[in-house]
Amino acid sequence: MATQVALQASPIILTGGIAAQLGVLPIIALTEAGGLLGTALSGGNALELLIGGAAALDSLLSGLPSLSNLFANFIVLPGATIADNQFGMYPFANQAVAANAVISQPLSVSVLMTVPATPTNGFAVKLATMTALQSSLKQHNFTGGTYSVITPSYIYTNCLLSALADASDGQDTQQQVSWRFDFIQPLVSLASAKQAQNSLMRQLTNGSPISGFSSPAAGLPVGNPAALASNLVPSLS
Repeated sequence: MATQVALQASPIILTGGIAAQLGVLPIIALTEAGGLLGTALSGGNALELLIGGAAALDSLLSGLPSLSNLFANFIVLPGATIADNQFGMYPFANQAVAANAVISQPLSVSVLMTVPATPTNGFAVKLATMTALQSSLKQHNFTGGTYSVITPSYIYTNCLLSALADASDGQDTQQQVSWRFDFIQPLVSLASAKQAQNSLMRQLTNGSPISGFSSPAAGLPVGNPAALASNLVPSLS
């Protein structure tokens, strides 16, 4: 059941942002706040939900009637990408050059959230829950938070939420019953950018010439002021 919980009830995990103090925050903590509060009050440990992953979700959801009675159900939409490359469309000098003309594109994935009003979760509950969800996600985005999206074939990490839009159609008997989350996985994450910056700073600290820049002499050790002065001030002898 843990897999079903992860894919159907909480495939979206918030990281950083409003989840910075917790490490991770499954979206079910926002969509099922009422039911999980009841589980905690009946003796369950709601903190396990925030840090325990799918297994903890499984145990906590035992206090809810069933997965079919959840406020929100999720499904991954077709069209997700796990590889997206573009190639130069101009003539190449040789095949070796052509093979290197590959440009990676950001990956994307979309998740559909269905939130019908039910006798258990009426329109008042839906309005309050969706308003709180929108406010929480807005704060999460503004504070630099990212998302992980769990799908049956791939786990997308360090994603950004590009849109949350109404995806209801004429077949729905209620209005605004389906909401589409559009995520994009940038090519450069905060971790990789930090790694690149640290590499550059190490080169500067060690006095090594930076690759790609021509220099008449090797770099100077930043931590050696005497060596720097002897190269900048002309000798009097």
